[in-house]
Amino acid sequence: MDSTLIQAECIDEIAKEAGVGAEVSAVTEAAMRGELDFAGSLTKRVALLKGLDVRVLERVYQRIELMPGAEALVAALKRSGVKTAILSGGFVYFASRFTQRLGIDVYHCNDLEVIDGKLTGKVLGPIVGAEGKAEKLIELAEQWGVPMQQTAAVGDGANDLKVMAVSGLGVAFCAKPKVQEQADVAVNEKDLTRLIPILGID
Repeated sequence: MDSTLIQAECIDEIAKEAGVGAEVSAVTEAAMRGELDFAGSLTKRVALLKGLDVRVLERVYQRIELMPGAEALVAALKRSGVKTAILSGGFVYFASRFTQRLGIDVYHCNDLEVIDGKLTGKVLGPIVGAEGKAEKLIELAEQWGVPMQQTAAVGDGANDLKVMAVSGLGVAFCAKPKVQEQADVAVNEKDLTRLIPILGID
């Protein structure tokens, strides 16, 4: 989702509201490059959001822009009968809205704990990172009766490498160098419609 389906890293945008934007962005960048463990880095970043009013999330959502071509890509996939999923280290608050807005089939991501209208600085349940994305793709493919070789995963950061590896086609989208090196194909233009011919969609 983040920096792929949308033109933002949600946690960085929330951090700006909490006054810790620069600190969190630096950790996000290091995690995306694969220099830090994703789960550990997410725990550290979310902890810095403790005490933030949950209403801030709506303000952040309202200013996030979709990646150019997002609506056209999802519409083309739906017309072709292709199932779609957001598998993200990002957050339910945003993924649920983009899922509904675009008509995506399902989302699987992290949930921020909220008590008395405030973020607690914790994530609910096991953290969805690289392993979680890969496991969910395998689970969904089995549930939907889709052979793994007919699946595709699109991402930009190091925590997308495992899901791209288990998928039939791994696409690096405006991705970090490490991801571009390991992907089956790379798109370096911020236009998701570029994926339509790559995915074999009419």
